[in-house]
Formats: sequence, structure tokens, C-alpha cells
Amino acid sequence: MNFDVDIIFKIAAIGIAVAVLSQILTRAGREDQALMTTLAGIVIVIILVVQMIAELFDTLRSLFGL
Repeated sequence: MNFDVDIIFKIAAIGIAVAVLSQILTRAGREDQALMTTLAGIVIVIILVVQMIAELFDTLRSLFGL
């Protein structure tokens, strides 16, 4: 598993972009779209984290020969 700091920056960039878009949409009176944007950002981050956890389990499995 190759843990880089890049994944932290990716998650932070997604968070900042989602926060800005959500604020813009909320101020424009489009609360529903702001909520959907926030949910999409959360789903993207969860997918990234699940992929990292899967890599961790694969590494542990190969390390212990399971």
C-alpha cells in the first residue's frame, strides 16, 4: 500500500469545492441542489476511503499469507 499525502489533499480539495458550491447554491435559493451537491461530495470521499481500506486489507492478507 502506497500511502501518499495526495489522498489527504484530494479529500480536502473535494471538501472545499463542495462547501463553496453548496454556499453558492444556497444563496441562489437552490437548497435542493446544494443538498445533492453535498451528498455527492460525501459519496465521492467515501468511495476513496473504501478503496484505501480495501488496499489495506489486501496488503494485510498478503503480509500474513491468508
